[in-house]
Amino acid sequence: MSSDFHIQTVGIVGLGLIGASFAKAFRENSDYKILGYDIDSSINHFAVLDGTLDAILTEDRISECDFLLLAMYPKAIISYLKEHAGKIKKTALVMDCGGTKQDICRECQAVAHEYGFTFVGGHPMAGKKYSGYKYSSGKLFKNASMVIVPEHTDDISFLDHIKQILAPCEFGRITVCSAEKHDEMIAFTSQMAHLVSNAYIKSPTAKEHKGFSAGSYKDMTRVAWLNETMWTELFLENKDNLVKELDYIIGFLSEYRNALASENAEELWRLLHEGKICKEEVDGK
Repeated sequence: MSSDFHIQTVGIVGLGLIGASFAKAFRENSDYKILGYDIDSSINHFAVLDGTLDAILTEDRISECDFLLLAMYPKAIISYLKEHAGKIKKTALVMDCGGTKQDICRECQAVAHEYGFTFVGGHPMAGKKYSGYKYSSGKLFKNASMVIVPEHTDDISFLDHIKQILAPCEFGRITVCSAEKHDEMIAFTSQMAHLVSNAYIKSPTAKEHKGFSAGSYKDMTRVAWLNETMWTELFLENKDNLVKELDYIIGFLSEYRNALASENAEELWRLLHEGKICKEEVDGK
């Protein structure tokens, strides 16, 4: 595995919100030659016409890429890499942008070992309500966190090169961890938020909320509107961690419900105070 990458040509597979935002960030802040491909051919041609891409990433141009970024759903990432591994040059760095990491890293690192190139897991912690090329932006990642999941977390030189390659995206923070840690944390910070929000809005009372709602309602429902196809795949890929977090919150909610039903003011106060203190300890006031 090389730790010294000389990047001249970047290839991006998947030109949705994330992939196209990477392409635009590289276009705006680097001299990289940018090739891209999306399953929707109209997007490929539009991205060339608007100047985001230098050219379409056709199969015969995969070998030109020094840095290949795979911005698709997890299963599609694995399938693409297995199908096209023979076209990737041994000096190339391949990174994914999938929302879960254990299956992707296990499968893709094995492919990388077989064919001699380098693979590293990646997950940009940024997004928007709407997906697709139309909503992409070269500023999407500015000051956001980028999670890097390398095969070896103690290779400082390798990680420094990754940071240099991603510098045009202007991430505010690079977090390095194992695939297992990533999936454990993302179940809590991202997947649970989407799942709870999606469940919360199902209350029959929601249909009558206008005139009675403010910031709290907006905060709770912001991610209820989601891409159900993508999130179904992500949830099932990470089901063990997500079920664990669901068990936690269901248990805690049951405590609040029992205190309310029994009109136990002392217990309800204790539970509310406990949650307040947890928030202070985690994030401050």
